[in-house]
Amino acid sequence: MDLGLRGRTALVGGASAGLGRATAEWLAQEGCKLALWSRGGDKLEQAAEEIRKLYSVVVVTVAGDAADPTAASKVAWQAERALGEIDIVVLNAGGPIASEATKPDAAEWRRSFQLLTLTPIEIASALLPGMRKRGWGRVVSIMSSGIRQPIPDLVYSNACRSALQAWLKTIAEEVIADGVTVNGVIPGRLDTERVATLDKARALKLGVSAAEVRAERERTIPAGRYGRPDELAAYVAWLCSDLSCYQTGTFVPIDGGMLRSLP
Repeated sequence: MDLGLRGRTALVGGASAGLGRATAEWLAQEGCKLALWSRGGDKLEQAAEEIRKLYSVVVVTVAGDAADPTAASKVAWQAERALGEIDIVVLNAGGPIASEATKPDAAEWRRSFQLLTLTPIEIASALLPGMRKRGWGRVVSIMSSGIRQPIPDLVYSNACRSALQAWLKTIAEEVIADGVTVNGVIPGRLDTERVATLDKARALKLGVSAAEVRAERERTIPAGRYGRPDELAAYVAWLCSDLSCYQTGTFVPIDGGMLRSLP
């Protein structure tokens, strides 16, 4: 299916690995020009080079740490300088540390809020005026199941991503008349490095193997397995397309049926 994205420009966060990398590949497959950003380094450059070779599209990289208060303006400016007008922004960043909710750390709260709330808001805010002026734009945020069902030991993620969700829901109704949609996806247990790290931390805490933790968690998923990153990325690409123009302000689980709660 042609999603009508050929020639569009997209800024994708956390694009060196995991869900960001998978999303970048789907958009490249559809013919988008890409600005990939993460903290930088060899991994980001390798991802860019591999995507260029696989899909023959323009790919540039931007280095920036989402926990840095100055990152958003630099990333948005560099992406526009390299590609021109940005049509699509995929908000995505690595998660904060695990912590018990009853043992808060003020410095980590500030870092996590910058990482997961302020930086994404600032990047989207920098790019939205151009999208609205041109009459077309897509903002898609890769969230966490913690915004619907808080995850034990991930209090920073649960709270900060929920704040971002509230902002996205608020602006969605303000920009839809200008041809800009704002949506999010809620990953379940997807087979990424981040999830593997969390499984290892859980295993260490319980004194069991990571394989046992994974098996226990797979038993709670109706699909009976962890999802693949490309299964989420395919839906993100659809949200970026013309076909999704009447969908906005939604947050859709891609989770194999894991979340039992109603929306």
